[in-house]
Amino acid sequence: MWKSDKKNYFNAKIYKSIVLLNMLSKILKFIIFEHLQNVVEACDLILNIQMKARKHKSINTTLQLIIKKIHIVWSDTRRIVISLLSLNKKNAFNNVIHSRLLHDMKKRKVLKLLLKFVKNFLRNRCITITINSYMMMKHDVNINISQNSLLLLILYLFYNVNLLKACDNIRLRTSFTDFINDINILTYKKFIKHNCKVFSEIYDRCKQWSKTYNIKFLKTKHELIHFMRISKWFNMNINVKLVKHQINLKSDIRVLRV
Repeated sequence: MWKSDKKNYFNAKIYKSIVLLNMLSKILKFIIFEHLQNVVEACDLILNIQMKARKHKSINTTLQLIIKKIHIVWSDTRRIVISLLSLNKKNAFNNVIHSRLLHDMKKRKVLKLLLKFVKNFLRNRCITITINSYMMMKHDVNINISQNSLLLLILYLFYNVNLLKACDNIRLRTSFTDFINDINILTYKKFIKHNCKVFSEIYDRCKQWSKTYNIKFLKTKHELIHFMRISKWFNMNINVKLVKHQINLKSDIRVLRV
């Protein structure tokens, strides 16, 4: 379908594949999603800081949680700087390893019946690309879960659990909020340089997780901001360096695209 805001149709990046699914398949997926969602909430199968595809949790919930954490820290003492590092995953949904996802769901004690459905749903997937009258041969797909399905959104939350558990650290005073492919890390200390050192250590753990889970972080979208009562108490010229990539301080950032 031609769109007026697309000026150059010779650019391959503007094209998106459309998957046509059987209506019964859509209904079945929604039923399984609702059941899995109820099980997640009733049995605490994933972490409370994980949002999206969950009841009573949204972008507003995530933002309110971040603001609440900042005010809790400030209530104890004013001479504390709170730093927030926002990380974004690159094509997160396109690189999910099915076997790793099923392993993590089993580890979180998901019901065998649900595991069997998810396993059957993910396997024997194939794709056919059609351009005008030309149709390519079918190709098997062993990775990739669609971002447009509620069921697969909640499956991705299981995929993220080990990342958050590995990075959550009382000693480092770190806390997280997770919104699918956006992760926001908060830490607080008396000096900005200490916060930056914490972020470097946490990012190393994120990189270790990314190698196991086939997920890459989009360096160009990493953002850093500091919160303090009185700015003159702190050295504002310190930036974070994550694996040879420097993140410059910003006066305002977009969290969850808000």
